[in-house]
Amino acid sequence: MKKTIAVVLLAALMLALPGCTPKNEYTRYADSFYDTFDTLVQVVAYTKSEQEFRQYFAIIEETFQKLHRLYTIYESYEGLNNLKTINDNAGIAPVEVEQEIIDLILFAKEWHGRTAGRTNIALGPVLKLWHHYREEGLYDPPNAELPPLEALQEAARHTSIDEVIVDTEKNTVFLPDPKMSLDVGAVAKGFAAGLAAQKAMAAGMESGLISAGGNVYAIGRPLDGVRERWTIGVHNPEKSIVDGDGLLDTIFVNDAAIVTSGDYQRYYIVDGQVYHHLIDPETLMPATHYRAVTVVAYDSAVADYMSTELFLLPFSESLVLAESIDGVEALWVFPDGRIEVTEGMKPMLKSYGATNE
Repeated sequence: MKKTIAVVLLAALMLALPGCTPKNEYTRYADSFYDTFDTLVQVVAYTKSEQEFRQYFAIIEETFQKLHRLYTIYESYEGLNNLKTINDNAGIAPVEVEQEIIDLILFAKEWHGRTAGRTNIALGPVLKLWHHYREEGLYDPPNAELPPLEALQEAARHTSIDEVIVDTEKNTVFLPDPKMSLDVGAVAKGFAAGLAAQKAMAAGMESGLISAGGNVYAIGRPLDGVRERWTIGVHNPEKSIVDGDGLLDTIFVNDAAIVTSGDYQRYYIVDGQVYHHLIDPETLMPATHYRAVTVVAYDSAVADYMSTELFLLPFSESLVLAESIDGVEALWVFPDGRIEVTEGMKPMLKSYGATNE
């Protein structure tokens, strides 16, 4: 369940411009890459030299590249065991993997237990069916079809996350059911952004933004001598992503992750009806409660996971869950345009009087 490109990074809209020198010792630099997680990754930082920025950028890019290879379910790499290797060995044998895979799976299992459990990295068999029919529908729109309900129900019989066996001593993962498969799209980019940020900060990065599609991680505060908080725009689902007036609201934060899940980027149309990629495991169909859900959290993986989890739940349950977890705030956009937010989100929003000062 990959995230949509739903968070507009206002501070990075001018990525093509050279760094401007503020009234202090820091200069703004920016660069991007597009070879990981099927999304554009943008990096903005205030550093004392371009050489320093290049050091941090290289760390972030290298981390994303490594995690892309580890977390992909579509590609194999010689000499590397990744999630595809685990899926290919379902029902055959445990697979020894690197620690980043163990950490991601344990995180997903833990949060599946801490929440309503709608976000399930073991939903692979169901998501694989939807992916196939979506790709076929995009290739041949007049003949687009839905996955047969019987096939979805059969696939759902092989999606128990409790059956994902992780051996932390041997660093192995085993799927005992040969029809099981993992799909970590609901959390992989957030996990990657958080780990990349940690490594960059450990190397000395004080001020920056990492934007990977609908996942933004804000490091420190903007050291431009002007602003006290980063400015992150939330996209209006009714507008084109490139529209100048395409913002729904603006969030002001420091040291936080902002992630949006929405219904308006990865979809196809069958008989005039839009079917997006965020699948409710209860109905085996795309969830229809909202157009988008934006989450702010101080952990990037948590923000990524929770944006999907809250999107898949009816509002009464979604609100209770969001308010029950410390450090998690949320904004919901309903199909009729109505907006709801948690109390803790209000001090961050421009619509409630927040600023970057």
